[in-house]
Amino acid sequence: MNSPRRLLVVCLASVAALLVAAAVVIAPALGAPHASLTTGIVDVETSLGYAGGAAAGTGMILTSSGEVLTNNHVIRGATQILVRIPQTGRTYRAQVVGYDIPDDVAVLQLSGASGLRTVSLGDSSKVRVGQRIIAVGNTGGQGSLTSATGTVTGLDRTITVSDERGGAARLRHLIRVNASLRPGDSGGPLFDSSHHVVGMNAAASAELAFRPSGDGYAIPSNRATSIARQIESGRASTAVHIGATAFLGVVVQAASPSRGDVATGDLVTLVRPGSPAARGGLASGDVIVSVAGHTVRSPAGLVGQILRRKPGDKVRVVWVNQAGSRQAAIVTLASGPPQ
Repeated sequence: MNSPRRLLVVCLASVAALLVAAAVVIAPALGAPHASLTTGIVDVETSLGYAGGAAAGTGMILTSSGEVLTNNHVIRGATQILVRIPQTGRTYRAQVVGYDIPDDVAVLQLSGASGLRTVSLGDSSKVRVGQRIIAVGNTGGQGSLTSATGTVTGLDRTITVSDERGGAARLRHLIRVNASLRPGDSGGPLFDSSHHVVGMNAAASAELAFRPSGDGYAIPSNRATSIARQIESGRASTAVHIGATAFLGVVVQAASPSRGDVATGDLVTLVRPGSPAARGGLASGDVIVSVAGHTVRSPAGLVGQILRRKPGDKVRVVWVNQAGSRQAAIVTLASGPPQ
Protein backbone atom coordinates (compact mmCIF):
# COMPACT_ATOMS: atom_id res chain seq x y z
CA MET A 1 0.00 0.00 0.00
CA ASN A 2 1.24 3.49 -0.82
CA SER A 3 1.83 5.75 2.13
CA PRO A 4 -0.24 8.94 2.33
CA ARG A 5 1.38 12.08 1.01
CA ARG A 6 1.01 15.61 2.27
CA LEU A 7 -1.26 17.82 0.15
CA LEU A 8 0.89 20.00 -2.10
CA VAL A 9 -0.07 23.43 -3.36
CA VAL A 10 1.96 24.25 -6.47
CA CYS A 11 2.17 27.50 -8.44
CA LEU A 12 2.06 27.06 -12.22
CA ALA A 13 2.78 30.72 -12.99
CA SER A 14 3.88 33.79 -11.12
CA VAL A 15 2.78 37.31 -10.16
CA ALA A 16 -0.77 38.48 -10.92
CA ALA A 17 -1.82 35.42 -12.89
CA LEU A 18 -0.82 32.84 -10.32
CA LEU A 19 -2.26 29.39 -11.15
CA VAL A 20 -2.60 26.89 -8.33
CA ALA A 21 -3.29 23.18 -8.49
CA ALA A 22 -3.57 20.45 -5.89
CA ALA A 23 -1.87 17.09 -5.55
CA VAL A 24 -3.62 14.43 -3.48
CA VAL A 25 -2.82 11.54 -1.18
CA ILE A 26 -2.33 7.86 -2.02
CA ALA A 27 -0.51 8.68 -5.22
CA PRO A 28 0.44 5.66 -7.35
CA ALA A 29 3.06 5.99 -10.05
CA LEU A 30 1.78 7.85 -13.08
CA GLY A 31 1.69 6.04 -16.39
CA ALA A 32 0.81 6.54 -20.03
CA PRO A 33 -2.98 6.22 -20.50
CA HIS A 34 -4.63 3.56 -22.65
CA ALA A 35 -5.35 4.80 -26.18
CA SER A 36 -9.09 4.87 -25.48
CA LEU A 37 -8.44 7.39 -22.70
CA THR A 38 -6.66 9.92 -24.91
CA THR A 39 -9.35 10.44 -27.56
CA GLY A 40 -10.57 14.02 -27.44
CA ILE A 41 -8.06 15.09 -24.78
CA VAL A 42 -5.85 18.12 -25.49
CA ASP A 43 -2.98 20.06 -23.95
CA VAL A 44 -3.69 23.73 -23.28
CA GLU A 45 -0.75 26.14 -23.27
CA THR A 46 -1.15 29.81 -22.38
CA SER A 47 1.05 32.88 -22.59
CA LEU A 48 0.53 35.27 -19.68
CA GLY A 49 1.67 38.48 -21.33
CA TYR A 50 0.93 40.81 -18.43
CA ALA A 51 2.45 38.41 -15.90
CA GLY A 52 5.50 37.69 -18.02
CA GLY A 53 5.06 33.93 -17.83
CA ALA A 54 3.29 30.88 -19.19
CA ALA A 55 1.08 28.08 -17.90
CA ALA A 56 -0.27 24.73 -19.03
CA GLY A 57 -3.31 22.57 -18.43
CA THR A 58 -5.62 20.08 -20.08
CA GLY A 59 -8.92 20.23 -21.97
CA MET A 60 -11.61 18.02 -23.51
CA ILE A 61 -12.97 18.35 -27.05
CA LEU A 62 -16.78 18.57 -26.98
CA THR A 63 -17.52 19.07 -30.69
CA SER A 64 -15.88 18.00 -33.95
CA SER A 65 -15.60 21.69 -34.89
CA GLY A 66 -13.24 22.33 -31.99
CA GLU A 67 -15.14 23.39 -28.91
CA VAL A 68 -13.02 22.62 -25.84
CA LEU A 69 -13.99 22.39 -22.16
CA THR A 70 -11.42 23.26 -19.50
CA ASN A 71 -11.07 24.96 -16.09
CA ASN A 72 -11.36 28.72 -15.96
CA HIS A 73 -8.12 29.00 -13.98
CA VAL A 74 -6.26 27.25 -16.82
CA ILE A 75 -6.92 30.20 -19.13
CA ARG A 76 -7.11 33.04 -16.60
CA GLY A 77 -4.78 35.89 -17.53
CA ALA A 78 -3.97 34.37 -20.93
CA THR A 79 -3.00 36.73 -23.72
CA GLN A 80 -2.55 33.80 -26.11
CA ILE A 81 -3.92 30.26 -25.98
CA LEU A 82 -2.58 27.31 -27.98
CA VAL A 83 -4.23 23.90 -27.92
CA ARG A 84 -2.36 20.80 -29.03
CA ILE A 85 -3.89 17.41 -29.82
CA PRO A 86 -1.34 14.83 -28.60
CA GLN A 87 -2.68 12.06 -30.84
CA THR A 88 -2.03 14.03 -34.03
CA GLY A 89 0.50 16.62 -32.87
CA ARG A 90 -1.53 19.40 -34.48
CA THR A 91 -1.71 22.75 -32.69
CA TYR A 92 -4.52 25.29 -32.92
CA ARG A 93 -4.95 28.84 -31.72
CA ALA A 94 -7.94 29.16 -29.42
CA GLN A 95 -10.37 31.92 -28.49
CA VAL A 96 -12.31 32.11 -25.24
CA VAL A 97 -16.04 31.66 -25.84
CA GLY A 98 -16.92 32.29 -22.21
CA TYR A 99 -16.17 31.32 -18.63
CA ASP A 100 -17.69 30.85 -15.18
CA ILE A 101 -15.35 32.04 -12.41
CA PRO A 102 -17.10 30.60 -9.30
CA ASP A 103 -17.61 27.19 -10.91
CA ASP A 104 -14.13 27.18 -12.55
CA VAL A 105 -15.39 26.29 -16.04
CA ALA A 106 -14.36 27.73 -19.41
CA VAL A 107 -15.13 26.99 -23.06
CA LEU A 108 -12.65 27.58 -25.90
CA GLN A 109 -13.07 27.49 -29.67
CA LEU A 110 -10.20 26.22 -31.82
CA SER A 111 -9.56 28.29 -34.94
CA GLY A 112 -10.00 26.42 -38.22
CA ALA A 113 -10.80 23.07 -36.59
CA SER A 114 -13.01 20.43 -38.18
CA GLY A 115 -13.48 16.68 -38.05
CA LEU A 116 -12.00 16.34 -34.56
CA ARG A 117 -12.62 13.32 -32.35
CA THR A 118 -14.51 14.14 -29.16
CA VAL A 119 -14.54 12.76 -25.63
CA SER A 120 -17.15 10.20 -24.61
CA LEU A 121 -19.28 11.81 -21.91
CA GLY A 122 -20.83 9.79 -19.11
CA ASP A 123 -23.55 10.51 -16.55
CA SER A 124 -22.03 11.88 -13.37
CA SER A 125 -25.31 11.39 -11.50
CA LYS A 126 -24.51 7.66 -11.51
CA VAL A 127 -21.13 8.05 -9.81
CA ARG A 128 -20.97 6.23 -6.48
CA VAL A 129 -18.53 6.23 -3.57
CA GLY A 130 -16.02 3.41 -3.89
CA GLN A 131 -16.12 3.07 -7.67
CA ARG A 132 -12.85 3.04 -9.58
CA ILE A 133 -11.86 6.09 -11.63
CA ILE A 134 -8.99 7.14 -13.88
CA ALA A 135 -7.68 10.70 -14.05
CA VAL A 136 -5.90 11.83 -17.23
CA GLY A 137 -4.01 15.06 -17.75
CA ASN A 138 -1.02 16.99 -19.01
CA THR A 139 0.95 16.37 -15.82
CA GLY A 140 3.66 18.94 -15.25
CA GLY A 141 2.70 20.74 -18.45
CA GLN A 142 5.13 18.57 -20.41
CA GLY A 143 2.82 18.12 -23.39
CA SER A 144 2.25 14.38 -22.93
CA LEU A 145 -0.76 12.74 -21.32
CA THR A 146 -0.46 10.63 -18.18
CA SER A 147 -3.03 8.76 -16.11
CA ALA A 148 -3.54 7.77 -12.48
CA THR A 149 -6.11 5.47 -10.94
CA GLY A 150 -8.04 5.71 -7.69
CA THR A 151 -11.51 5.60 -6.22
CA VAL A 152 -14.34 8.00 -5.48
CA THR A 153 -14.26 8.88 -1.79
CA GLY A 154 -17.07 11.46 -1.62
CA LEU A 155 -19.90 13.13 -3.55
CA ASP A 156 -21.47 16.61 -3.57
CA ARG A 157 -18.55 18.00 -1.60
CA THR A 158 -17.86 21.65 -0.83
CA ILE A 159 -14.38 22.95 -0.18
CA THR A 160 -13.26 26.34 1.08
CA VAL A 161 -10.45 28.13 -0.68
CA SER A 162 -8.70 31.26 0.54
CA ASP A 163 -6.57 33.91 -1.10
CA GLU A 164 -3.50 35.85 -0.01
CA ARG A 165 -5.63 38.92 0.80
CA GLY A 166 -7.79 37.09 3.34
CA GLY A 167 -10.75 36.54 1.00
CA ALA A 168 -12.52 33.20 0.71
CA ALA A 169 -14.65 31.32 -1.78
CA ARG A 170 -16.42 27.98 -1.87
CA LEU A 171 -16.37 25.39 -4.66
CA ARG A 172 -19.47 23.20 -4.50
CA HIS A 173 -20.95 19.92 -5.76
CA LEU A 174 -17.56 18.28 -6.29
CA ILE A 175 -16.54 14.63 -6.62
CA ARG A 176 -13.80 13.77 -4.13
CA VAL A 177 -11.19 11.24 -5.28
CA ASN A 178 -7.91 9.75 -4.15
CA ALA A 179 -6.27 9.52 -7.60
CA SER A 180 -3.18 11.66 -7.98
CA LEU A 181 -3.90 15.07 -9.51
CA ARG A 182 -0.82 17.12 -10.39
CA PRO A 183 -0.14 20.61 -11.79
CA GLY A 184 -1.12 20.53 -15.47
CA ASP A 185 -3.97 18.04 -14.95
CA SER A 186 -6.51 20.82 -14.46
CA GLY A 187 -9.27 20.60 -17.05
CA GLY A 188 -8.57 16.95 -17.81
CA PRO A 189 -11.10 14.12 -17.60
CA LEU A 190 -12.06 11.85 -14.75
CA PHE A 191 -13.12 8.54 -16.35
CA ASP A 192 -15.27 5.75 -14.99
CA SER A 193 -14.38 2.10 -15.58
CA SER A 194 -16.21 2.19 -18.94
CA HIS A 195 -13.94 5.03 -20.08
CA HIS A 196 -16.73 7.63 -20.04
CA VAL A 197 -16.00 11.12 -18.67
CA VAL A 198 -17.78 11.65 -15.34
CA GLY A 199 -15.80 14.63 -14.09
CA MET A 200 -13.30 17.37 -14.89
CA ASN A 201 -10.17 17.60 -12.76
CA ALA A 202 -10.56 20.70 -10.61
CA ALA A 203 -8.16 23.12 -8.98
CA ALA A 204 -8.51 26.44 -7.24
CA SER A 205 -8.87 29.64 -9.20
CA ALA A 206 -6.02 32.07 -9.69
CA GLU A 207 -4.33 33.16 -6.49
CA LEU A 208 -6.37 30.65 -4.49
CA ALA A 209 -5.05 27.64 -2.62
CA PHE A 210 -6.83 24.63 -1.16
CA ARG A 211 -6.87 24.35 2.58
CA PRO A 212 -4.94 21.12 3.20
CA SER A 213 -7.35 18.19 3.36
CA GLY A 214 -5.53 15.28 1.69
CA ASP A 215 -8.11 14.92 -1.10
CA GLY A 216 -8.49 15.73 -4.79
CA TYR A 217 -11.66 17.01 -6.45
CA ALA A 218 -13.41 16.98 -9.81
CA ILE A 219 -16.34 18.95 -11.19
CA PRO A 220 -19.14 16.49 -12.15
CA SER A 221 -19.41 16.18 -15.92
CA ASN A 222 -23.16 16.92 -15.91
CA ARG A 223 -22.55 20.23 -14.14
CA ALA A 224 -19.56 21.22 -16.29
CA THR A 225 -21.37 20.48 -19.57
CA SER A 226 -24.51 22.27 -18.39
CA ILE A 227 -22.43 25.41 -17.83
CA ALA A 228 -20.75 24.84 -21.21
CA ARG A 229 -24.16 24.74 -22.90
CA GLN A 230 -25.10 28.04 -21.26
CA ILE A 231 -21.87 29.57 -22.53
CA GLU A 232 -22.50 28.17 -26.03
CA SER A 233 -25.95 29.76 -26.04
CA GLY A 234 -24.47 33.17 -25.20
CA ARG A 235 -26.51 33.55 -22.00
CA ALA A 236 -24.52 35.69 -19.60
CA SER A 237 -25.34 35.72 -15.88
CA THR A 238 -23.85 36.87 -12.60
CA ALA A 239 -21.51 33.86 -12.83
CA VAL A 240 -21.09 33.34 -16.58
CA HIS A 241 -19.13 35.79 -18.72
CA ILE A 242 -19.55 35.63 -22.50
CA GLY A 243 -17.01 36.78 -25.08
CA ALA A 244 -14.10 39.18 -24.78
CA THR A 245 -13.16 40.54 -21.35
CA ALA A 246 -13.17 44.26 -20.59
CA PHE A 247 -9.85 45.57 -19.29
CA LEU A 248 -9.11 48.54 -17.01
CA GLY A 249 -5.41 47.80 -16.55
CA VAL A 250 -4.76 47.92 -12.81
CA VAL A 251 -3.58 45.50 -10.16
CA VAL A 252 -5.22 46.21 -6.80
CA GLN A 253 -5.50 45.07 -3.23
CA ALA A 254 -7.99 45.98 -0.52
CA ALA A 255 -7.21 49.41 0.93
CA SER A 256 -7.15 50.00 4.67
CA PRO A 257 -7.06 53.50 6.20
CA SER A 258 -5.86 51.91 9.43
CA ARG A 259 -2.55 51.05 7.78
CA GLY A 260 -2.16 54.46 6.19
CA ASP A 261 -4.14 54.19 2.93
CA VAL A 262 -5.91 57.44 2.07
CA ALA A 263 -9.40 55.95 1.67
CA THR A 264 -11.45 52.77 1.79
CA GLY A 265 -11.65 50.99 -1.55
CA ASP A 266 -9.06 49.27 -3.75
CA LEU A 267 -5.43 50.35 -3.46
CA VAL A 268 -3.75 50.45 -6.89
CA THR A 269 -0.43 48.63 -6.73
CA LEU A 270 0.28 48.63 -10.49
CA VAL A 271 -1.00 50.45 -13.55
CA ARG A 272 -0.34 48.81 -16.92
CA PRO A 273 1.42 51.22 -19.30
CA GLY A 274 -0.88 52.38 -22.11
CA SER A 275 -3.96 50.89 -20.41
CA PRO A 276 -7.30 52.71 -20.00
CA ALA A 277 -6.38 53.35 -16.35
CA ALA A 278 -3.04 54.90 -17.35
CA ARG A 279 -4.69 57.10 -19.98
CA GLY A 280 -7.27 58.16 -17.40
CA GLY A 281 -4.58 59.34 -15.00
CA LEU A 282 -4.58 56.61 -12.38
CA ALA A 283 -1.26 55.84 -10.66
CA SER A 284 0.13 53.41 -8.13
CA GLY A 285 -0.87 54.43 -4.63
CA ASP A 286 -4.28 55.77 -5.67
CA VAL A 287 -7.37 54.21 -4.08
CA ILE A 288 -10.29 53.45 -6.40
CA VAL A 289 -13.54 54.19 -4.56
CA SER A 290 -16.16 53.72 -7.28
CA VAL A 291 -16.63 52.45 -10.83
CA ALA A 292 -19.66 53.24 -13.00
CA GLY A 293 -21.43 54.68 -9.97
CA HIS A 294 -20.91 51.60 -7.81
CA THR A 295 -18.89 51.84 -4.60
CA VAL A 296 -15.77 49.65 -4.63
CA ARG A 297 -15.29 47.70 -1.41
CA SER A 298 -13.01 44.84 -2.46
CA PRO A 299 -10.84 43.63 -5.38
CA ALA A 300 -13.53 41.05 -6.21
CA GLY A 301 -16.11 43.82 -6.37
CA LEU A 302 -13.98 45.82 -8.79
CA VAL A 303 -13.47 42.76 -11.00
CA GLY A 304 -17.21 42.11 -10.92
CA GLN A 305 -17.99 45.63 -12.11
CA ILE A 306 -15.51 45.41 -14.99
CA LEU A 307 -16.74 41.95 -16.02
CA ARG A 308 -20.26 43.33 -16.42
CA ARG A 309 -18.93 45.58 -19.18
CA LYS A 310 -17.64 44.97 -22.69
CA PRO A 311 -14.51 46.24 -24.42
CA GLY A 312 -15.30 49.70 -25.75
CA ASP A 313 -17.68 50.61 -22.93
CA LYS A 314 -17.08 53.90 -21.18
CA VAL A 315 -17.12 53.97 -17.37
CA ARG A 316 -16.56 56.68 -14.79
CA VAL A 317 -13.80 55.83 -12.33
CA VAL A 318 -13.45 57.78 -9.08
CA TRP A 319 -10.33 57.56 -6.95
CA VAL A 320 -8.45 59.30 -4.16
CA ASN A 321 -4.81 60.10 -4.88
CA GLN A 322 -1.96 59.88 -2.40
CA ALA A 323 -2.41 63.52 -1.45
CA GLY A 324 -5.99 62.78 -0.42
CA SER A 325 -7.55 64.59 -3.39
CA ARG A 326 -10.61 63.06 -5.03
CA GLN A 327 -10.22 62.52 -8.79
CA ALA A 328 -12.49 61.18 -11.55
CA ALA A 329 -12.20 60.26 -15.23
CA ILE A 330 -14.27 58.64 -17.95
CA VAL A 331 -12.25 55.74 -19.39
CA THR A 332 -12.90 53.52 -22.40
CA LEU A 333 -12.35 49.89 -21.45
CA ALA A 334 -10.01 47.87 -23.66
CA SER A 335 -10.03 44.13 -24.44
CA GLY A 336 -7.93 42.10 -22.03
CA PRO A 337 -7.23 38.58 -20.77
CA PRO A 338 -9.94 36.41 -19.21
CA GLN A 339 -10.38 36.61 -15.47
